[in-house]
Amino acid sequence: MDKKIKVLVIADHPLSPSGVGHQTKNMIIGLLKTQKYQFFCLGGAIKHEDYRLMKIEPFEDDFRVLPVDGYGTQELLRSVINNERPDVLWFMTDPRFWGWLWDMENEIRPNIPMVYYHVWDNYPYPLYNKAFYESNDVIACISKLTYDVVKTVSPKVKSMYLPHTVDNRIFNIETEEQIANFRKEHFNIEQDENVTLFFWNNRNARRKQSGTVIWWFNEFLKKHGKNKARLLMHTDVRDSHGQDLEWIINDLGLVNGEVMFSTDKVQPQQLAQLYNAADCTINIADAEGFGLATLESLSCGTPVIVTMTGGLQEQVTDGEEWFGIGIEPSSKAIIGSLEVPYIREDRINEDDFIDALEKMSSMSVEDRKEMGLKGYNHVIKNYNFDSYVESWDKTLSELHEEHGSWGERKNYLSWNIEEIT
Repeated sequence: MDKKIKVLVIADHPLSPSGVGHQTKNMIIGLLKTQKYQFFCLGGAIKHEDYRLMKIEPFEDDFRVLPVDGYGTQELLRSVINNERPDVLWFMTDPRFWGWLWDMENEIRPNIPMVYYHVWDNYPYPLYNKAFYESNDVIACISKLTYDVVKTVSPKVKSMYLPHTVDNRIFNIETEEQIANFRKEHFNIEQDENVTLFFWNNRNARRKQSGTVIWWFNEFLKKHGKNKARLLMHTDVRDSHGQDLEWIINDLGLVNGEVMFSTDKVQPQQLAQLYNAADCTINIADAEGFGLATLESLSCGTPVIVTMTGGLQEQVTDGEEWFGIGIEPSSKAIIGSLEVPYIREDRINEDDFIDALEKMSSMSVEDRKEMGLKGYNHVIKNYNFDSYVESWDKTLSELHEEHGSWGERKNYLSWNIEEIT
């Protein structure tokens, strides 16, 4: 058998519950089944109790993870590259985390190609990312918006649209009996009871609008009665990057089960039960590169209410059918920072959100199921696990064949010629 392609991965720890960690694991596990690859990962973005090298069963030497703080350092990366001699460097998430890595491009790319799995939230076109984009051999883009951004800002860089995936063997539609039993056992909702269960699964962080969801949901209940609907939020209620959600519900008087919190870390199978139990999943973030929770929800046949921004807008509709309700932003402010000079922040209007809750709760059970089934088929067609793995296999194998590594490195120049007029 030919020598396996060794991929050095820098991302969230692939066993962590974050969306980045989850997609990294999906890519690795899927490609390991082809028996063509080995992975050495710098697993970051979380605080570790043990920093010793891990071998992930049952893959052993083909799947190793070295826990690191942040995403590692230049010194550590130099050591790993020299010792492991990988064939490809693969890294993922927001570009603001990778300035230190692109500063090393002249050290890394003469020996191995760099593949960036890119997320970007919104327009205008970030011209300030041009130098970053051109420091890679390939950029894979998680959303159509991201792909358009890269093609416009850096058209000479090889790029492709390669969206996130969900494992529909786990996130799938359960039977009516299973759903009814779960709703009764965990939420005391009878099968014939006219109560709409809304689900919110996100980090309690500013851009996710966690407090806004509760505040506006309360306004909806004031109009329609506190027995009309319930809101289940799977999150950390006191995240340092968000709000004190328990304080909010206490001050609003939502203390009799109108708003419920799920705070324990759960396995994907348990999360799938929550999506199935819900009538609708909500995400009204003001910036969302993709939005994995809504994809998981659709894969379970549960429709969504989302802001028409970032990757959310391509999930809720395919341009013809709708798999939930998309809310157009009423405010599109340009914000920024020293790291990101400008980007658009999309905010929706309270009345539009309440209207969406009203439309969803007034739908018949049959109509919601039909909408959810269409969403499920949308996921199977456009975001399925097998296609995700096949795309990564094609991308990495063609990259290795075209560019090589180390003594066989091809098609890389550390300089370019420009005409000055």
